[in-house]
Amino acid sequence: MSVVKMKKLSVRDCDVRGKRVLVRVDFNVPLDSDKNITDDTRIVSALPTIKSVLDRGGKLILMSHLGRPRGKRNEDLSLTPVAYRLGDLLDNPLKFATDCIGKEVRSKVNSMKDGEIILLENLRFHPGEEANDSDFSRELASLGDIYVNDAFGTAHRAHASTVGVTEHFDIRAAGILMEEELSALVGILESPERPFVAVLGGAKIEGKINLIRTLLSKVDVLLVGGGMMFTFFKASGLEIGRSIVDESYLDMCKELLGQIRGGPSKLLLPVDAIVAKEIEDGAPKREVSSADIPEDWIGVDIGPKTVSLFKEEIGKAKTIFWNGPMGVFEKPGFADGTKAVAQSIANTTERGTATIVGGGDSVAAIQLMGIAEKFTHVSTGGGASLELIEGKTLPGVEALCDVAEASCDA
Repeated sequence: MSVVKMKKLSVRDCDVRGKRVLVRVDFNVPLDSDKNITDDTRIVSALPTIKSVLDRGGKLILMSHLGRPRGKRNEDLSLTPVAYRLGDLLDNPLKFATDCIGKEVRSKVNSMKDGEIILLENLRFHPGEEANDSDFSRELASLGDIYVNDAFGTAHRAHASTVGVTEHFDIRAAGILMEEELSALVGILESPERPFVAVLGGAKIEGKINLIRTLLSKVDVLLVGGGMMFTFFKASGLEIGRSIVDESYLDMCKELLGQIRGGPSKLLLPVDAIVAKEIEDGAPKREVSSADIPEDWIGVDIGPKTVSLFKEEIGKAKTIFWNGPMGVFEKPGFADGTKAVAQSIANTTERGTATIVGGGDSVAAIQLMGIAEKFTHVSTGGGASLELIEGKTLPGVEALCDVAEASCDA
């Protein structure tokens, strides 16, 4: 049975009073050059699980990674700024451990009182985290009586803190954020209200070809924009100028286009595009039809006719899944298509449409626009959300207790 069809034990169903609750969270937040947190969404998203444990008298031990220190201590990637921010959000004293394993950490954890919280230092300061090392996993596990995974964004990684550590716990529960992520994403796969429309963008088709195949078997309409549209254009025999292309996926795109003809689902490609001389703000740009991209120009966005076409399909939908911008949205001059599609999807939420944003650059775009709260669900995990939609098993989820498991009678 697929893991997504199993109901996982919830932290809300666990008796945490007086217990040491080891929680894997995702505090991999962006920092500026002065080590200030520029987006605390992931910290805020973990608050329901944190408060649930604290309010019920649990001793809460939080663990997370930050950045890619490659198994070595790097003070620029310390979780210290996160500790300060979390303390402010909770308005509660917060202990911070300068490591995540070792005698000093065990001493601090063993001296905790009910309702107290401690944040461990960056897991990835140790090579054992990403290597899923058994000794490192055992040391982490020694800190807790109950294990909770609330880090959906890392659930697709078989690391020590997401998989190895679970071998030492009878009680392995999903956090509240994890529950919400699984409910939203599994829901659109198993029982979406129709019409079901998926919108895919992003720079490359690499890594999304299986996602496209899966969605075409599930959705009524698949709208494709972003840099990946040019690989489809070239596979159709169109000139794409100097636009980005994944040459190794041309045959697969031809195959997909062939399968769609006469099939139950529709795949809609842009009918026009915005092209520019260079991918720079202020560079000369113009609107052209998809069949008329000049040889020495670069495609940077979907065009206005495509925006209208996509809006029409989005307006009919009862369920929408969106992942990937429609153009080079980081450049204000090439962001119109992404903004228009994002706003159109957001508008349907008010009419009762289930609108799911699958992490990554799409989330960055709607946060930049200030409309993130207008979507039904905004995923905190880009890679994890896409792998789940593809139908892959997420190791970090699979390792959690099924509700039916007797050993998880918490």
